[in-house]
Amino acid sequence: MHRFKSDARFFARNMEKQMPSTAEKRATFRALHEDGFFIIPNAWDGGSTKRLTDLGFRAIASTSAGAAWAAGKNDGELSRDEVLAHLRLLVAATDLPINADFENGFADAPDQVAANVALAIDTGVAGISIEDWSGSAMYDTGLAVERLAAARAAIDAVDPSVMLIGRNENFRVPGMTPDESIERAVAYAEAGADCLFVPFILDHGAVAELVAAVAPKPVNVVVWNYDDGIAPLAALGVRRCSLGGSLAGIVWKAFDEAARTVKACEP
Repeated sequence: MHRFKSDARFFARNMEKQMPSTAEKRATFRALHEDGFFIIPNAWDGGSTKRLTDLGFRAIASTSAGAAWAAGKNDGELSRDEVLAHLRLLVAATDLPINADFENGFADAPDQVAANVALAIDTGVAGISIEDWSGSAMYDTGLAVERLAAARAAIDAVDPSVMLIGRNENFRVPGMTPDESIERAVAYAEAGADCLFVPFILDHGAVAELVAAVAPKPVNVVVWNYDDGIAPLAALGVRRCSLGGSLAGIVWKAFDEAARTVKACEP
């Protein structure tokens, strides 16, 4: 029995040594954005995080939609504290860097965004995404820039290695043009965003314009077409592709279909 306890302690110590520190994960994440291309899939719980890690991805992002669905809620219905707990769960489930989908920072005012970003940093994430959608309307560009600048200041006060992702929710506003989104992306880069994300700019010409406009800062594009939609984006200079809530959606669709099949067998 004594030997087993000693072996367990030895194994635990070795695991601690092998697990990269928060600082190491943040440095790794930042280095991924310096050149080349990578896919950052979105996990929604500990199990999906572990599976994506085992498949060999180099970083993982959270998904507000996937997290909400797993909690029996709709996208945008999780509270700040629920999301913070969710981020801690994802961070604990992997040795990979985690990029937080932190929605609008759970506040409108820049100083409150800064305070909430500081809480997100404390979860151990390597990157934090802040979007310009309040939950009911698009922030005007001036306020959106102030909010990102406040987030940048909060990060720099705690750990400047944490990446800030500036996100324009262009798809929320009917008629918002790619040019308008690119103008916002440029403003967000100037405000301190390390990476720019405009989810549904998918036209290759517009993507190329976005990449050029914010260069040398990296661009994230979300993809839904896994088979042939990714390689062309990498060729355009996109640094990373995320999957949004699509993986979670695929899983829940399969769950529903299987459950309906079982329910149909009920006498």
